[in-house]
Amino acid sequence: MIVSEDMIRLAHSLADAARPVIRHYFRTPIAIDDKADASPVTIADREVEAAMRALLARHVPEHGVLGEEHGRSDKDSDWVWVLDPIDGTRAFITGKPSFGTLIALTFRGRPVLGIIDQAITDERWLGAAGRPTTLNGAVVRARACPDLAHAYAYSTGPELFDPATRPAWDRIVAAVKHARYGADCYAYALVATGFVDLVVEAGLKPYDYSALVPVIEGAGGIVTDWNGRALDLNSSGRVVAAGDRRTHAAALGLLS
Repeated sequence: MIVSEDMIRLAHSLADAARPVIRHYFRTPIAIDDKADASPVTIADREVEAAMRALLARHVPEHGVLGEEHGRSDKDSDWVWVLDPIDGTRAFITGKPSFGTLIALTFRGRPVLGIIDQAITDERWLGAAGRPTTLNGAVVRARACPDLAHAYAYSTGPELFDPATRPAWDRIVAAVKHARYGADCYAYALVATGFVDLVVEAGLKPYDYSALVPVIEGAGGIVTDWNGRALDLNSSGRVVAAGDRRTHAAALGLLS
């Protein structure tokens, strides 16, 4: 499938609408609420998603929308936009610019367009089916990594793993050259740009991973669940992304 220029322009418009809200609240003393799952949320998260939803309602009212903060408005459409206004709210509220706005367009559940936007560093990764991934308009590529022994790996944090999944992550840590924490969606952007080789996470939701798929695939990388299956809106949330298929295959061997 080739994603239309209209949809790409609309995705850029959504990211453009998010940026001024994020910049307004970043490193300011804003209130922090705790959601039912104990994850933090701020007025910035809510206002960014509201701004993006308003644009979608204006331009593609027939499309469905799934957002982290305002839930799902399902128009019974094959097309669903998936929004995470601030992926990495903990980074945002602690003043660390490793968060991002995630925007995905899915067709029949499968991500076909994705944006990772970092408003503070002025970086925007765009991936779309049938196109190479770009960073601020310039094509980027994942790098070669022949095996786990040479791999630089990331995960957002060890708290993502429960007793059932933590042993698998520990096996990855023991096998890779370096394992680091704390980059949220930014780690996946760095896979697409050729600086990180592997990201492994568990417990993710569709708004956490949908935008990452076209970005990484368009850079020559691969992202699946821990069983090697393509990600869609119904995936388990156990995600493994790699810039090199050899590294990905080796990681799957340890994860499964």
